[in-house]
Amino acid sequence: MAIRLNHTILNARDRDATAAFLVDVLGLRPPRHYGPFLVLELSNEVSLDVYAVDGEITSQHYAFLVDDTEFDAVLARVRARGLTWFADPFHQQPGRINNWYGGRGVYFADPNGHSLEVMTRPYEMD
Repeated sequence: MAIRLNHTILNARDRDATAAFLVDVLGLRPPRHYGPFLVLELSNEVSLDVYAVDGEITSQHYAFLVDDTEFDAVLARVRARGLTWFADPFHQQPGRINNWYGGRGVYFADPNGHSLEVMTRPYEMD
């Protein structure tokens, strides 16, 4: 069997609020419970398993590949929530999107400080 990513754990101060945020902004289906996790299924058979933790959370980066229609919908939801978005991963270009490799990309933060990226083309490595 080829190696494929199945799931990753996303630590959160408030598991329910974080899952609700991701469902709303990314347009995901409501989560299912699995033990202490709220599991958010993505369309490629990978899940984000939201887990409540006490204390400090180390920021992680989560990138989502979407089509142009979904990109527009996510960006509209980001704007509607009044979130700040950036064209770059270092948050130096607020209120802009990038056009790398002929696609579009945008970065914004979730309530825990995780960096979320939505892009329409995978970034090619030279």
